[in-house]
Amino acid sequence: MSAATPPGRDDRRTFLFLQGPSSPLFAKCAARLEQLGHRCLRINLNIGDRLSWRRPGGTNYRGRPEDWPAFVSRFMQENAVTHLLLLGEERPYHKAAIRAAGALSIDVHVIEMGYLRPDWVTFERDGVSSNSRFPRVPERILSAAEGLPEPDWPQRYRQTFLAEAGYDLIYNLPNVFFWFLYPHYRRHALFHPLAEYAGWCLRLLRTKRAKRHAEAVTERLLGGKDAFFVYPLQLQTDYQLRAHSPFDDQQAAISTILSSFAAHAPPGHRLLVKVHPLDNGLIDWGGHIATEARRLGVDGRIDVIDGGNLDRLIEGAAGLVTVNSTAALAAFRRHKPVKPLGSAIFDTPGLSYPGPLDAFWKDPFPADRALEDAFFRLLASDYQVRGNFSSDAGTSAAAEAIAARLAGR
Repeated sequence: MSAATPPGRDDRRTFLFLQGPSSPLFAKCAARLEQLGHRCLRINLNIGDRLSWRRPGGTNYRGRPEDWPAFVSRFMQENAVTHLLLLGEERPYHKAAIRAAGALSIDVHVIEMGYLRPDWVTFERDGVSSNSRFPRVPERILSAAEGLPEPDWPQRYRQTFLAEAGYDLIYNLPNVFFWFLYPHYRRHALFHPLAEYAGWCLRLLRTKRAKRHAEAVTERLLGGKDAFFVYPLQLQTDYQLRAHSPFDDQQAAISTILSSFAAHAPPGHRLLVKVHPLDNGLIDWGGHIATEARRLGVDGRIDVIDGGNLDRLIEGAAGLVTVNSTAALAAFRRHKPVKPLGSAIFDTPGLSYPGPLDAFWKDPFPADRALEDAFFRLLASDYQVRGNFSSDAGTSAAAEAIAARLAGR
């Protein structure tokens, strides 16, 4: 089907959009699909959803959470929905919708921040991490990637922190002040939006001091003789951590990693813990890690930074340990050993470290080069699209690419 030829009656599809990024991405994607002759619908669960949609086809759900599964199932049946699109398949509302879609043989497509950074968007059938269809067998990865081109690495689209923050405010503040329009809506986030913004403001006040500290620690580690490992923290709210790992929260992951390091890392080795750049600052990770390190007797070998250049640190590190952060992909690109502790598409024999964490500190080894290259070619070709969530050019590019794949072109 070409862009100029509308689909026939049998090819016309109905796409249902649930919650997506707090940006115009889903609205642009729907507009493009309608240009191609398809039908697009949306269910708004809160006022932020409604404001980010701002187009025809929206239905407001103001019912109770316990009535949502029956409502969304009935809605999909009555509207002959063929495809379901959403961000965050582990959100309670989305999990119920996905179960209903499965019972009705409706295709589910999940949008997330790109595995590849900075200007890629993840677009997968069924879900990510544990739910991903990405092959986990080396032979299948090598076979599927045969003939695929090298990823187009140079950055095409840039988004600013102000744009990201602006869209976040536009989405969340109306939900706080006009909650009565959707009185039964329940947030999936762990923190109240106003608490998050207060944490961000306090964190921004400490930016200069934190940056100086991060730069000093970086220079000391890169200029020293001691081997060091990098442990990039994830967000406490990240469903990759909460739903696709053995840990209930980040504190449990920190305890496991630091305990293993204390008991099994060679005496001269160090561990650098890097706070996530989008952390809201509501939890004092530096203080928590310092307390845990003292308890384990390794406080002189653990560094915590809030800032710094992760790529540069990885370049000089002996390896990277993570729950399932996409920071691991930056390590693979630099041929550094990676040990994941949670479910991840890169937790494949020959790619990530196959042994236990206790052994990783003593004898880390990098991925097989051929498998590493095949992994990136297949990932970029079939599971990513170019673009981003917050810039005009980036959201337009991502929407065009997603619509083209959904329309079968």
